[in-house]
Amino acid sequence: MTISSSLNAGVAGLNANATRLATISDNIANSGTFGYKRASAEFESMVITGQRGAGVYSAGGVRASTARLIDERGALVGTANALDIAISGRGMLPVIQSVDIGIDGDQPMMMTRTGAFRPDAEGVLRTDSGLVLLGWPANADGTIPTNARDTVGALRPVVVNANQQAGDPTTVMSLGVNLPATQTAAGANGTPLPLSVEYFGNLGTSESLDVTFTPTVPATGSSNTWTMEIRDSAQNNAVIGNYTLVFDDTRGAGGTLASVTVNSGGAYNAATGTLSLTVAGGPMTVTIGQTGDPNGLTQLSDSFSPTAISKDGSPVGSLTGVEVDENGYLTATYDTGFIRRIYQIPLVDVPNPNGLLSLNNQTFQVSPQSGSFFLWDAGDGPTGSIVGFAREGSTTDVAAELTALIQTQRAYSSNAKVIQTVDEMLQETTNIKR
Repeated sequence: MTISSSLNAGVAGLNANATRLATISDNIANSGTFGYKRASAEFESMVITGQRGAGVYSAGGVRASTARLIDERGALVGTANALDIAISGRGMLPVIQSVDIGIDGDQPMMMTRTGAFRPDAEGVLRTDSGLVLLGWPANADGTIPTNARDTVGALRPVVVNANQQAGDPTTVMSLGVNLPATQTAAGANGTPLPLSVEYFGNLGTSESLDVTFTPTVPATGSSNTWTMEIRDSAQNNAVIGNYTLVFDDTRGAGGTLASVTVNSGGAYNAATGTLSLTVAGGPMTVTIGQTGDPNGLTQLSDSFSPTAISKDGSPVGSLTGVEVDENGYLTATYDTGFIRRIYQIPLVDVPNPNGLLSLNNQTFQVSPQSGSFFLWDAGDGPTGSIVGFAREGSTTDVAAELTALIQTQRAYSSNAKVIQTVDEMLQETTNIKR
């Protein structure tokens, strides 16, 4: 019985070390695989004994259990592709296989730590191995809608079309204009001063706000008063605002706005120094300055000059590039300088990453041991940040694996020697009868 148990223990030792050898060989083979998580083999003893002091001992042997150390993180390696994505910290990218696109109901989501994503013929971001990146689509204004965090129902394959075009309508404008003080003095000619400022409509068309400043010329002295009329070219030059502007002539605030009176059109907000106009495409906020503000409309000297005119928006432009930031926002850049947020890439987290089910291509799926997943904004909760232009390297330490390889080889040889010794002892037992 004791000799037979020794033989069984030796065989168990061979099997256990063969399992460990398999994990080592897998780790070394994937030492250059991006996103690879090394496998580990742990040995557990099996004890089979009789009563204490019985004078006999039966060898139980050993058995090996393997685990994938998914929570270990590899070093980040910089690349030249903006859509090479890695994670600095905890969390995983949501992906699906390209063959699963279009499946009704919840998509069979998988997770990965890194990926080299590029648009395919349809613009879908995917890796060479067929992993498609998932994200939440942004609204037309770049905001991300509120989505459930415990389901993949709102996630969609990320699509970036190279021939995509987009425009950015103007919603905010700032007018910094100096009006000549001499034109509101007695004896001035009272000639209206025109100013045309371009803006962009909802369809990317070029329109203009035509502003006319008409001075009030008094019989004596200076009125320091102007009438500002604003017309919208997109509404057949209809008047959308008429205002009376009075400028300060005191020593401390000379040349700045003293008061703004609304004759018609959008209201003036004295706290922010803005006009609320309505152009053909919708509301527009135009800043003319608060009272006493030297950065808005001014009346100084004898020159009429736009000093600082700015606005948002842009004409229709073609897509030139896409990048992802640390919060997971995928941003498209157009050749007109327009930048728009088009997707948000969440990070998937589970209570026990090492309990995830390991699949091909460095992907993982939820299992009963891992716990349920939750979709976080990158950088929130326990998750780290998303890094573009980077890949996560393998967690294999080749030097450590080679050292373990030597130990495994010696242990395997020793177990083989045990089997050889048991065989010789059984042979001696057989020879007793002779």
